[in-house]
Amino acid sequence: MLSKKSLARTSVLVPLLFLAVLAAVPFVAHFMEQPFYVTFFARIIIYAIAATALNLALGYGGLVSLGHALFFGLGAYSVAIPAFHGIDNGWVHLLVCIASCGLVGLLTGAISLRTSGIAFIMITLAFAQMGYFVFMSLKQYGGDDGTTISSTSKLLGLDLGSPNTLYAVGLVILVLATWWMARLRISPFGMVLRGARQNPARINAIGFPGRRYQLSAYVLSAVLCGIAGMLLANLNAFASPTTLSWIISGDLIVMVVLGGIGSVFGPLLGAIAFLGMEEVLKAVTEYWLAIFGPIILLVALLGKTGILGLLEKFDSQLELGNAKAKAAGKAAALADSGPLSMKAGEMP
Repeated sequence: MLSKKSLARTSVLVPLLFLAVLAAVPFVAHFMEQPFYVTFFARIIIYAIAATALNLALGYGGLVSLGHALFFGLGAYSVAIPAFHGIDNGWVHLLVCIASCGLVGLLTGAISLRTSGIAFIMITLAFAQMGYFVFMSLKQYGGDDGTTISSTSKLLGLDLGSPNTLYAVGLVILVLATWWMARLRISPFGMVLRGARQNPARINAIGFPGRRYQLSAYVLSAVLCGIAGMLLANLNAFASPTTLSWIISGDLIVMVVLGGIGSVFGPLLGAIAFLGMEEVLKAVTEYWLAIFGPIILLVALLGKTGILGLLEKFDSQLELGNAKAKAAGKAAALADSGPLSMKAGEMP
């Protein structure tokens, strides 16, 4: 639960305001007759979910994975392949997504965690590229051209092929995932996980199997990232091997770093900043990457803890200023009351 004091902090208030804005987007888009806004912000929500998933492995567990696009793509094809065979039951799509991402995450995570550092990054990248070329070779499902999805996911009477429906479902998942990350951060599991990131030898020495905790986080991260891919497939009514590209993994890492590694609201802010700047710069110039790259670099250099870190720094300076003002006020009050107290003591 958020206290009144935490709600007054900029680092909490700004992300909550962004969530409120996201909730209002469909109504504004309908009023302005601009359905593009719903599609664009739905994409932001989906990537924010995927970045939140990566943040669990990267931010909490210290696992720098360059292969999360593998799970993103598996989620997309969990809709596309059943739909190709005429299955539009959303529960089947979700079951296939969770089972495939969980199993692949368990196998690749168990192997990858036998390494660390650069080796871990490279082996996760290798697994993602293996998945990419596997789906490239599936000519039955379009190969490198991808495949259209004629039957989108339908569950609980909802059709995720409808942009407004998908938007609402995605926003609910994002809010729940963010809340879950906040609870997980202060839970015993989260504390052991963060401890394993900082000092795995000490965590193992006190009796906690750090690698098992990291593997569990990796599998949970894979499943949540797969659900984001499932939503993207329904949004685009299309799935292709490009969703398994290492570029997607790189984009997710940039979003997490940009927003703030290991923070609760960082992935949300990172996804909004990344995709928002991309869209604005694309409208300005065709050479938008030449501007976009230095901006990302500048943010990373000025705020090593990301956008949320800059907001937290602003909160700290504000609290320090308030504390100094209060101290000065008390000192002034004591100085004013001192002579009066003395004179009052001298009166008969």
